[in-house]
Amino acid sequence: MPLITTGELIGRARAEGRGLAAFNVITLEHAEAVALGAERAGRAAVLQISENAVRFHGGDLTPIAQAAAAVARASAAPLSLHLDHVTDVDLLRAAHPEGFSSVMFDASNLPYAENVKATADAVRWGHERDIWVEAELGRVGGKEGEAPLDAHAPGVRTDPDEAAAYVADTGVDSLAVAVGSSHAMTSRTASLDHELIRALRARVPVPLVLHGSSGVPDAEIRAALAAGVVKVNVGTALNTGFTGAVRHFLTEDTATVDPRKYLTPAREAMAEVVTHFLQLTG
Repeated sequence: MPLITTGELIGRARAEGRGLAAFNVITLEHAEAVALGAERAGRAAVLQISENAVRFHGGDLTPIAQAAAAVARASAAPLSLHLDHVTDVDLLRAAHPEGFSSVMFDASNLPYAENVKATADAVRWGHERDIWVEAELGRVGGKEGEAPLDAHAPGVRTDPDEAAAYVADTGVDSLAVAVGSSHAMTSRTASLDHELIRALRARVPVPLVLHGSSGVPDAEIRAALAAGVVKVNVGTALNTGFTGAVRHFLTEDTATVDPRKYLTPAREAMAEVVTHFLQLTG
């Protein structure tokens, strides 16, 4: 199936009153697992490649982007390609030639005024190329290389009035908000502020995005969707499934040297995670 644009998938989800799950891709097996899980669930999904993943691949976006795009085009599921948590302007500008229909430009670590200016510049660049631009306001901590951040600390969560002004001043197409989740959580214990989500939904005209969803229990995600979240980002849960399957296989079979033997169950474990989150958000 041809690549679908992220904007189209978000529009469909919003019109149908459901969520859209987006999954971070690090390896080819991640992309294959997302496609397989989406086909099994009969749902659309977003394949996300982060700046950290590009750095892992030597700083070259092209190989992993083209591999993910090829997997998506070969799939029977509607899939889009999204460049996630971009801080490097050069990487942002590499998105268009590689077929990305959306980017998440992350200036959330900058002071508010600088965040607005940098994000508005990214939005202008993206809209000239029909690229959907997501941004973040508030701080969803836990990203690799960041100092630990308490999701419940004062000043961390997104303010609804500030969010409304931010969207108006930047022109972003969707907004990632800090409502109690955190990146890289390996246990699903996060508690979300659903009243804040409802307040943000009332003040912000663009779709809301929940980052760090791997650490959020199913019931909390359902409540977040009901309160107004549309896009749900999942990364660490895939890696937990992948690593757990590899660790189990190699513990049971210490003689195997062929990576296909343990990457097969690892890919299957990730596909099961994908199917679960797609059924949950659907």
